[in-house]
Amino acid sequence: MNYDKILEKIQPSLEERNQIHQIYTKVINTLETIISDKGIDAKVSLVGSVAKETFLSGKSDIDIFIRFPLETDAKKLKRYGLDISYKCINKLNGKAEEHYASHPYLTGIINGYEIDFVPCYDIKDASQLKSAVDRTVLHTKYVKKHLKEEQKAEVLLLKKFMDEVGVYGSEFKTGGFAGYLCEILILEYGSFENVLENSQYWKYGTKLDLEDYGTWGNFKDPLVFIDPTDKNRNVGAALRIERMIDFIIASRNYLDEDDEDKKLEYFYPLQKENISKEGIVDSFKRRGNHNLVLRFRIPDFPQDSLYPQFKKTLDSFTLKLEKEEFKVFKSDYWSDDEEYAFFVFELNVSRQTNYKIHLGPKIWNKISCTNFKNAHKDKDIYILDEYLVFNALREFKTADSFISHVLTEENIHKIKVGKNLLDNLINESSLMSLYEFLDSDSFENYKFKGEFLNFLDDFLNPNQYIIR
Repeated sequence: MNYDKILEKIQPSLEERNQIHQIYTKVINTLETIISDKGIDAKVSLVGSVAKETFLSGKSDIDIFIRFPLETDAKKLKRYGLDISYKCINKLNGKAEEHYASHPYLTGIINGYEIDFVPCYDIKDASQLKSAVDRTVLHTKYVKKHLKEEQKAEVLLLKKFMDEVGVYGSEFKTGGFAGYLCEILILEYGSFENVLENSQYWKYGTKLDLEDYGTWGNFKDPLVFIDPTDKNRNVGAALRIERMIDFIIASRNYLDEDDEDKKLEYFYPLQKENISKEGIVDSFKRRGNHNLVLRFRIPDFPQDSLYPQFKKTLDSFTLKLEKEEFKVFKSDYWSDDEEYAFFVFELNVSRQTNYKIHLGPKIWNKISCTNFKNAHKDKDIYILDEYLVFNALREFKTADSFISHVLTEENIHKIKVGKNLLDNLINESSLMSLYEFLDSDSFENYKFKGEFLNFLDDFLNPNQYIIR
């Protein structure tokens, strides 16, 4: 297939590349002047996709690393790194925002460009590694050395394809393929189409090892790709099995499609029909299930750290609902990253009868049976199959009542809650039916109601990105 039309749209133009070159050159020169004036022993490097020329047009996040000698004290590295970065951003009339990875770093908005300023150790190889970010310089050097000029376009095609089918990005919110993983996949297979061809046959635990280190036995992840700069790291560690499967199916669908125009659709945002509240409600009503929305304020905390906590808490809620014999058809979470997070529960069974069967021991063990009878003398114990049982009055007859019961200081311990979500779930949450929420003033006045409806559309139609 001819990809020229796609590449015209996704490759940065000469003008865009020149603008980016001008801004990062100005930043690097400013940093080097500050470092020299202060007499600090440090070097400055451009890293990441801009340095490797593997960034998509319009997505030129610029990463600049400030490299300190290995003997630099960790506290001094953090202090000097932040101080140098703040001074540079201020000199260039930018706006700074502090973030935290393995240690603090700054993001500066300068002339409309987002630039990360990251202090790190100046390592020569992975054996000298002192913090996770130190590898990034090694990654940049490796890709620049091994990626052929014509393969840069293949990386862009792979990134764009992954982005539009919803599997690009290694942050927990997505759980997909990192940019570096895309680049070394091209090094492994040679081209975009070869990656897709081979990925059709991936299995859980597929192993890739460009440098033949042979250390893949140390990892149990869905996709194991040994970092060519560090034999003790799996580049695919952040890839969740769901995103790996999505990519495999999207690859098969793409390669099985004979119509080139339909193939091109995979490189553009999914064209959805106008999503309306009424259409979403009708779709849910046709499914005939009971739907609940738990909305709560998100704490002021880095988003990358909150998403694992959303998943942990939602999974625990779902498990406990099932244990109470409420059948969860589907559940998912979504956040606007500014104000609220939402847990949506779709239940096949949301209401139960007054009684449930309380299961005791099998009748074959006399001691266990005697202890069971003594513990429940007031119950009408009988035999069901091989077990002693009795009819117990249910504590919760509806899923709503169970969730409401848990959302109290006394009972929140009954589920596993992300530590930073605890207070907000108890004190700043509301539980209502989906239809009640969508009809409320809260929804009508909600800043992100369009994005929430899009999330609900994805909830109803989960495969629409990978089957075009």
